[in-house]
Amino acid sequence: MSDYTQGLEGRVALVTGGSRRIGAAIVRVLHGAGMHVALHYRRSRGAAEALAAELNAVRQGSVALHRGDLLAPGAVDRLIEEVVDGAGRLDVLVNNASNFYATPVGCVTDEVWDDLLGANLKVPFFLAQAAAPYLRLGHGCVVNLADVHGLSPLREHAVYSITKAGVVMLTRALARDLGPDVRVNAVAPGAILWPEQGLDEVTQRRIISRTSLKRQGSPEDVARTVLFLVRDADYITGQVIRVDGGRQA
Repeated sequence: MSDYTQGLEGRVALVTGGSRRIGAAIVRVLHGAGMHVALHYRRSRGAAEALAAELNAVRQGSVALHRGDLLAPGAVDRLIEEVVDGAGRLDVLVNNASNFYATPVGCVTDEVWDDLLGANLKVPFFLAQAAAPYLRLGHGCVVNLADVHGLSPLREHAVYSITKAGVVMLTRALARDLGPDVRVNAVAPGAILWPEQGLDEVTQRRIISRTSLKRQGSPEDVARTVLFLVRDADYITGQVIRVDGGRQA
């Protein structure tokens, strides 16, 4: 049994896609709880460096940057090796990085399929596989970022929805295979941040009207749920927590 409930100081978390949006909120919350954070990014170098500088000013040497395209051959294994070589351990893997864009049926190509399945499902699996030996040493955990649309599909986003449904099963399968030493859970955000490609106000209002709380959530809502699963959920594994304002209800 882990002793995370006694505090996270000195523990090491790897957060993929951690430079912006929900990923950055997760980095801040885990760091605020005392963790050292390996912050992975692909293209957002400026945002990653600014976030690392901000947090390292609070606690020197507490955030390390790792850049890479995780779909490149060998990139997953290299990332895990770099994190462990630099920090000496790995206790938490947060699979946050993913791709999102429309894929209307009739327009899906092999390249689009491979990109979305690769980034959203293949990479999280192989990261968990590569990290598992280190996570076992400290009875660590994996937290995957799923999506409410992995449980209820989004129109004209069939491939994305399929990948996030896969993340739900990935979570359950890994929880069984990596137990009892490693816990694996997922968070499924709802109306938290609108797509970077934009969403008209009418659609935004319609989505919010379907939630029980009648308001949009924040990245911190997701980040605090991740922290709960990491620090306080010692007897929870194989679960998917919806952070959706009661949209399911």
